[in-house]
Amino acid sequence: MKIALFPGSFDPVTKAHVDIVKRSVNLFDKFYIGVGVNSSKQGLLPVSKREEMLRAVFAYDERIHIIAYEGLTVDFCRSINADYMIRGIRTVSDFEYEKAIAQMNHALEPEIESIFIVSKPGYSSISSSIVREIIRYNGDVSQFIPKEAIPFLQ
Repeated sequence: MKIALFPGSFDPVTKAHVDIVKRSVNLFDKFYIGVGVNSSKQGLLPVSKREEMLRAVFAYDERIHIIAYEGLTVDFCRSINADYMIRGIRTVSDFEYEKAIAQMNHALEPEIESIFIVSKPGYSSISSSIVREIIRYNGDVSQFIPKEAIPFLQ
C-alpha cells in the first residue's frame, strides 16, 4: 500500500495547498495531511481549528485523512507507515529549502522518499505567511483560500 504524508502548518490552508493535494492524492492508496506544530512559527489559528478547517475543505474525498502531529516529520511518517512525503515547491528558494530538509530526512530515514510537486504558476505567490499578514490587517483573502476555509477565519 502506498501511503503519503503532506506535512505543513496550514495556518491557514490556501488554494495552493489544495492544488498540491488534488494533484497528489491519486498517486497513493492513502493520503495524510499532517498539521505540524512548528516551534519557529507564530500561529494564527490553533492546531485544532486548522484540523477542522482542513476536514471541511477536503470533506469530499474519503482517501484524505487529516491529523495533527508534533515532533520530527520522519518520526510521524514512521508512525503512520508513510513511505512518501509530499512537498510543494513555489519558487527556487523553496526548492533549495525543501532540498536541504529532504536530504536531512533521508539521512534520518532512508526509506522515506520526498516528492516535490511544483506549484502551478497562478499559485506560486500564495503563501500562508502572506495570507496571515493580510488577515491581521483585515484584508480580503477570499481569492487565496478555499471557500470552505473562510468561516474558520472569522
